[in-house]
Amino acid sequence: MDPVVIPLLLAALVVVFLVASTVRIVPQARRYNVERFGRYRRTLQPGLNLVVPVADRINTKLDVREQVYSSDPRPVITEDNLVVNIDTVLYYQITDPRAAAYEVADYLQAIDQLTVTTLRNVIGSMDLEETLTSREEINSRLRAVLDDATGKWGIRVNRVEIKAIDPPHTIKEAMEKQMRAERDKRAAILHAEGERQAKILTAEGTKQKDILEAQGTQQAMILRADGEAKAVELVFQAVHRNNADPKVLAYKYLETLPHLASSDNNTFWVIPGS
Repeated sequence: MDPVVIPLLLAALVVVFLVASTVRIVPQARRYNVERFGRYRRTLQPGLNLVVPVADRINTKLDVREQVYSSDPRPVITEDNLVVNIDTVLYYQITDPRAAAYEVADYLQAIDQLTVTTLRNVIGSMDLEETLTSREEINSRLRAVLDDATGKWGIRVNRVEIKAIDPPHTIKEAMEKQMRAERDKRAAILHAEGERQAKILTAEGTKQKDILEAQGTQQAMILRADGEAKAVELVFQAVHRNNADPKVLAYKYLETLPHLASSDNNTFWVIPGS
């Protein structure tokens, strides 16, 4: 190989290395902190960036999207001296990459410890019943403390949620028994109310039935009486219109006597004599 070519190749390699060391491509939603000779210089934004080879180096690469951090259940003592395990989930976002890298050694561990401390302060002022029913208040108080403390670390806490509050086993058993008793009580009340409504409906039905039967009997009696009155009227009119003979009237009178005797309610008759 020509002795002149070797230096040229080495020079080309050095140039390529320098160019490669100069160019830094930062992905979207990422931030790179650059140090120059060990001192913070600047934060690279997404896209193509140029740095000074050898002098500059990438210290930290941070993701500035909203992150989710779920902590392990932690024991917390309530005001009435009961130990509950509380599981929290935290939604946070890096707003200042420089502060997140240089103001705190491990921001996740710091947030976790601050969450535990704040929970113990908040829950320590509540009894168990208040703790179980005041999640929104606990969340808001926890978020206020975390947001204020993490601001200097370049972190913004967007939301804090309590995933679970696990009371002691004996308390859980007592609560389950109470809930079963409440369910049984509601079931008994509903059953009694159902029976009461059924009896009312049955009584109403019987009442309506009796009323309808009485009305039917009344209407039948009225119609029967109307029919008999009309029949008598027709007979009377026929007798007077035709000037019936007394013998015919006597015959009709004798025909009527058996019908009078056939009634169960008639036990006494007065038969006029001649």
